[in-house]
Amino acid sequence: MCGIIGYTGHREAAPLLLDGLRRLEYRGYDSAGVAVLTEGGGARVVRCEGKLGRLRDLLEREPLVGQCGIGHTRWATHGRPTEANAHPHRQGKVAVIHNGIIENHLELRQRLEGLGCKFASETDTEIFAHLVDREASADGRDFRAAVARALGQVRGTWAICVLHDDHPGEIVAARHNAPLLVGIGRQDDPTKAEMFVASDVAAVLDHTRDVVDLEDGDTAIVRADSYQVFDAEGRAIERKVRHVDWSPVAAEKEGFKHFMLKEIHEQPRVISDALAGRLLPGQADVRLDGFDLPVAEIKKITMVACGTSWHAALCGKYMIEKLAKIPVEVDLASEFRYRDPIIEPGTLVVAISQSGETADTMAALREA
Repeated sequence: MCGIIGYTGHREAAPLLLDGLRRLEYRGYDSAGVAVLTEGGGARVVRCEGKLGRLRDLLEREPLVGQCGIGHTRWATHGRPTEANAHPHRQGKVAVIHNGIIENHLELRQRLEGLGCKFASETDTEIFAHLVDREASADGRDFRAAVARALGQVRGTWAICVLHDDHPGEIVAARHNAPLLVGIGRQDDPTKAEMFVASDVAAVLDHTRDVVDLEDGDTAIVRADSYQVFDAEGRAIERKVRHVDWSPVAAEKEGFKHFMLKEIHEQPRVISDALAGRLLPGQADVRLDGFDLPVAEIKKITMVACGTSWHAALCGKYMIEKLAKIPVEVDLASEFRYRDPIIEPGTLVVAISQSGETADTMAALREA
């Protein structure tokens, strides 16, 4: 549920970070914070428990001046929702924000404590800060490579952004089983060049419509006038630029009291939008964006989902069995991969996610 935003460019970073985090509020969170690289002072961190209004008040009393920074809204996983556990986490010359979970955090924490590292929080994320700081201290010439070496010691899921005091104007971003993108800002004027990093395109739509989706294992070095992506093997690669043509208003509440009410009222339009251009009533067929579904070969359907999506799958089961006469099983995605599921030839597995990033649902899909 956490949100990530990063900015490097010619404008003051803190207001842009706050605005990006505001556009990610629909995801739910219990604490928030920002880190900004200040001239001569390295990365300064301001964070708090609670809503963005508290963070905004803190920044008004304690302004962060600088043109490169990262921001985060946290939904507590490791550690309570406290200021100490809020992101960003600072260690040495490094500031880190992170979505995901480090599965081997206890093992890494014990090793780092044995090396003399002192931890200030209960979170698994602080481990990243220690690892990156140590790797960069050993050889800090290539900031991105230092982050990649640190990631090589970690098991789990992550979308992270990292700042380093000795690399002003640079953000290193990396992802593994958690969404992260680079937003390509203005590049036609060197004096006004800027770039963004975000976990959700809604955070950057006011500033750019061109984004690059990082893939699992990717790391990227992002500067105001450029970005470069590297794959899991450390090879420089090009990822496709995606143009987003929907309005930022789509991510706002549009006058409704809360997002749930807005989503309820959106359902008829969302269904018609999903069918538009795909439903072929004259041919009694549907076009699935170039994907050919061999319906005659389907013997059984298994749906995997969590939470509200699981309830949607139950509705789908009744509809499909009634209309298509194909047996349907509905599984909680968190249980699917642990129960040794029987997936025979002719089984169609449908994964349903509200966000496209639910870790259990993605893991169930990979298991299938």
